[in-house]
Amino acid sequence: MTTAHKAHTVTMWTLVSLIIGSTIGSGIFALPQNIASVASPGAMLIGWAIAGVGMLSIAFVFQILARREPHLDSGVYSYVRAGLGDFIGFTSGLGYWLGSVMAQVGYATLFFRTLGHYVPVLHNQWVLAVAVSILTWAIFFVLSRGIKQAAVMNLVTTVAKLVPIVSFIVLVAFLGFSWDTFTLDFWGKGSGIPLSQQLQGIMLFTVWVFIGIEGASVYSKQAQARRDVGRATIVGFLSVLALLVAVSTLSYGVLTREELAALPENSMGAVLEAVVGPWGGALISLGLCLSVLGAYVSWQMLCAEPLVLMANDRLLPRQLAATNAAGSPWCAQLVSTAVIQLFVLIFFASEASYNAMVQLATIMYLLPYIFSALYLMISARDTRGHVLVGAIGFIYSLWLIYAADPVYVLLGALVVVPGIVPYVLTRRANRERAFNRFEWVVLTVVLIAAAYALAKLIDGTLTLT
Repeated sequence: MTTAHKAHTVTMWTLVSLIIGSTIGSGIFALPQNIASVASPGAMLIGWAIAGVGMLSIAFVFQILARREPHLDSGVYSYVRAGLGDFIGFTSGLGYWLGSVMAQVGYATLFFRTLGHYVPVLHNQWVLAVAVSILTWAIFFVLSRGIKQAAVMNLVTTVAKLVPIVSFIVLVAFLGFSWDTFTLDFWGKGSGIPLSQQLQGIMLFTVWVFIGIEGASVYSKQAQARRDVGRATIVGFLSVLALLVAVSTLSYGVLTREELAALPENSMGAVLEAVVGPWGGALISLGLCLSVLGAYVSWQMLCAEPLVLMANDRLLPRQLAATNAAGSPWCAQLVSTAVIQLFVLIFFASEASYNAMVQLATIMYLLPYIFSALYLMISARDTRGHVLVGAIGFIYSLWLIYAADPVYVLLGALVVVPGIVPYVLTRRANRERAFNRFEWVVLTVVLIAAAYALAKLIDGTLTLT
């Protein structure tokens, strides 16, 4: 057991709330514009079918592993470590942590840009950066008072933000949806973009809005019953999928693809405003703000957990697992918050777009997805169905890496490198070998990619805009 929480105190429905709270964040509110910028209605439906099967397989990977390997209760990275060794496991956990850190910046940015519609001073880039920083540190102080208070806040915001989303679905379905608008240029022939290219473009956006589906696995140690982890994962997945498909499908029946693609980041609000007037946009803006605050709490909780788990597993300094009198892992939370602050400065100085933050964070999350699916394939050779689930999840995750812009793959390698330093120092302090032969090969590939990315950033040919 980690020192961060009491054992076996988290119920199944709290786990479901955590999944929905961390998954339904900023992504669903930007979804109409994000999807329309790359895909027609027909491609959108096929894309959701692929994403549904692929992400369901990932959800099943974690459900099956939770049942098969009850002794591996250190979250998503523990499966990778068990199957592929300490360094690959560490890299997977580091990637998950970095993805969570970057997601925080994206969430807060969208939150304040939405408020900027009503508070014009937030249109200034550096005023926005200061506001994001203040929110980040405010959440840190809330979390430092203990996980129980944060979990209650997450539960309240999860329920509150679902009201505007469900209202959007009902109002658009009955008042604004037009079949003629939905079927206009259904396959995107007018855009001249091949269907395969549209599908490739949609993939990382669909993964982004599913990030957090493994949230129950992260807290597997604290579940009242082990079977609750798998059940919560499936219930959470199906609930989230229904909401995402409904929002993106209904939006194409209100505005054309070109109109949707030109909307601001809070595009769900703009769609509802087109149906019922300004109050609709204000309702969704309120929902977005509640959603981001809930997701911010969820993800800042999740941010600390991988660091604590890796510290307890002797892959990072033990000090990171330290807790305060309230039982909060304050040291891991402090490090996470400081790194979030660093990325705020990097992203805003480079004028990174919300979509750039999204795609870079998504690349980082794919590391534990890929390796956990691979571990299931290796460890479940006695059960064909489990091997098949692992294979689907593995192939889907690899295809997502292929579909991604190579820029984000290179930048992902670059941001991983600094985290390897404390890993090496910790291994040496424990008088353990840092890398075996296979791990040296992996490290070499990562360092070459990182060096190439750094060189391209310096000469200006690689950017985050």
